[in-house]
Amino acid sequence: MSAAVTRANSTAGAKRETTAASRVVVLSLLLISTVYFLFPLWWLLVSVTKPFGRQFSGNGLWFDGFGLFDNLSRLTAQNDGIFWRWMLNSVLYCGVGALAGTLLSAMAGYLLAKYEFRGKGALFGAVLAAVLVPKILFTLPLYLMFSGVGLINNPLAVLLPSIVSPFGVYLARIFAAQSVPDEVIEAGRLDGAGEFRIFRTIAVPMMLPALVTIFLFQFVDIWNNYLLPAMVLGDDELQPVTVGLVGWNASHGVAVPAPLVVIGSLVSVIPLIIAFVALQRFWRAGMTAGAVK
Repeated sequence: MSAAVTRANSTAGAKRETTAASRVVVLSLLLISTVYFLFPLWWLLVSVTKPFGRQFSGNGLWFDGFGLFDNLSRLTAQNDGIFWRWMLNSVLYCGVGALAGTLLSAMAGYLLAKYEFRGKGALFGAVLAAVLVPKILFTLPLYLMFSGVGLINNPLAVLLPSIVSPFGVYLARIFAAQSVPDEVIEAGRLDGAGEFRIFRTIAVPMMLPALVTIFLFQFVDIWNNYLLPAMVLGDDELQPVTVGLVGWNASHGVAVPAPLVVIGSLVSVIPLIIAFVALQRFWRAGMTAGAVK
């Protein structure tokens, strides 16, 4: 009896030791990943606060003087303040595109999750297949198509592709199936509510965390998109900030001083940080929705 108890205690101790070692390994990997991904952002923050012209000199990982406000004023003065026009364009493209894309993804996902119709499985399979296709492959066909219908140098050439998100449809379908009970939908029908009213007043509030998640994915994806806007928008006044900064960087410091590219790069990520912080609680809830029933 005592031998059995001893073996049990040793087994439990080994499990505790394994668990502790696993936690150390996981925490170490998370710490390394955090440092790796935050390192460029920290370098940008330090460089932007340095006096103008000293962004690439001295210790790149620590502060050396303070010239933040002067740097921002120089950024504003460059090319008559076109940088802020680029920022406004990016906010408009991302805001409108992400909102429209989230709405369409929610409607399509809800349809696939809660309605039965012929070809439903094939349609969902096509959505999954579209998720696996890199968006960059559509850039040239989209350019040729928009060129044929006269949408070059038109904001619609950026907005129309942005509202289509197969991954958003996939997420909406999963969340609708898990978070919207069929009994609630039937109760709404018995009360005389139409299908769109059920979706708008019942399904959407239940899917809200998932919709915020889809919105954030769409917002970041549109903000980081470079190739399509660079091809379809030749007018500087219509370009998003990603295309504008690459154009500045391509001048190799001749037309635009190189430090302005660094300063603009930091400013350009601020809207993304604000979006994540403001919607964090919805986003975290959306990522775990349906994990526990």
